[in-house]
Amino acid sequence: MAEQLEKTTDSSSDATDSVSERTVWFKIDRWIIPVITIFYLLSFLDRTNIGNARIAGLQKDLNMSNKEYTIALTLTYVAYVSSELPSNLVLKRVGPNILLPTIMILWGLVATLQGVVTSYHGLLACRFFIGFLEASPCFSPRPPLAGAFSGILAFGIIHLDGKRGHSGAAWIFLIEGALTVACGLAAFFVLPHSPTSARFLTEREKDHVVERLREDRVMSKDQEVDAFSWSEVGRAFTSPQVVLSILTEAPIGVALYGLAYFTPSIVQSLGYTSAAAQLMTVPPFAVSAIATVAAALISDIYKCRGAVIIGGSVICIAGFGLFLGSSDHHVQYGSLFLSIPGTYLIQPALAAWNANNSAPYIRRATTMALGFMMTNSGGILATWLFGDLSPAPRYTKATETLLIFSALMGLFSALNIWYLFVQNKWKARARGSAGPGSADDSEKMGDRSPWFIYSY
Repeated sequence: MAEQLEKTTDSSSDATDSVSERTVWFKIDRWIIPVITIFYLLSFLDRTNIGNARIAGLQKDLNMSNKEYTIALTLTYVAYVSSELPSNLVLKRVGPNILLPTIMILWGLVATLQGVVTSYHGLLACRFFIGFLEASPCFSPRPPLAGAFSGILAFGIIHLDGKRGHSGAAWIFLIEGALTVACGLAAFFVLPHSPTSARFLTEREKDHVVERLREDRVMSKDQEVDAFSWSEVGRAFTSPQVVLSILTEAPIGVALYGLAYFTPSIVQSLGYTSAAAQLMTVPPFAVSAIATVAAALISDIYKCRGAVIIGGSVICIAGFGLFLGSSDHHVQYGSLFLSIPGTYLIQPALAAWNANNSAPYIRRATTMALGFMMTNSGGILATWLFGDLSPAPRYTKATETLLIFSALMGLFSALNIWYLFVQNKWKARARGSAGPGSADDSEKMGDRSPWFIYSY
């Protein structure tokens, strides 16, 4: 998050004295973080559990070819990408307390309907609307814990095969979709519209949170600065740090979705049965969850988003290189403990980096939507790389592509670090030559203001 050089005004100092900083953020962490975590987990689960359903017999149930399965996956991301930017801009106007639970319930219903479709075209319709609806709250595929959770759930659920006339693959959709609907209904009673409407905060605490958000330039002191403006949307497209981040988002999207959808198939191709493959996907994703949290803490504490991304790309290179270079199934399975954590720890750091280095609100919202759009565009390529262009069990072309993309992620991140470092040097010189009161007039410039310090 951008650091403001001219710290805390008298009013914010008074607020800090009368409000416990730790108490305020603990309340927010207790009420908001669990809900958003569940949103992300279920979003990822409902989008990618088709991979678990596939090895549980989905293709046989609907008489689908491999190419038709790939088309179904692709359609999800065509809808996702097309609706992501406008929905992200609408979020502030409607309010997260209304939009997010509503969208969650709707996509949960569609995900559940996948369990009762009887034709390939019915599945296509469901996949389109899942992509369209999940794009509305701009959920990006970040939680590796969902990958582990998905494998465990699928292993238990497939034992319901044949119950009440439904296959194991159908039960995966029915149960996991119903869980999403239930959580969406509960979210209506928890999520606030904004910090000022949070029932769990006192009036002083609300004022304190707003002041802190303004200091960190998440919110502007002048509401007109955060109002919608097409010029701010355009500035996001022309910001060099955004362009470099987008060039990193596309390759990470290919790796993220390739592993999310096809890890069950990859593991099964190593000689495991369908049930065993569901369970064997759990350990790499569990390790990934731990690595992702550790990387997020490091990048936040030491303000080193770019370095974490480069480190993740190196881990990915090692993992994909092992899978490509060895024909031993144990080594190939072991390589997943590098490629999956390396891939998944990059995305949170990259999303936070985008948010940290964009202001004001509309420019930041556009930047994040562009990042998610590019990530999901990478998902389109991933579905074809693993689904049709690179056959099992070696997945040679897919692995070679991911190896090259991992190197590109590190390269683009290094270039972005260099650019942000140079910009901060220029801003320091500009501040030194600025006249009195210049900082107060710079808010409308957003991240291009000399008083906005880029994080790298």
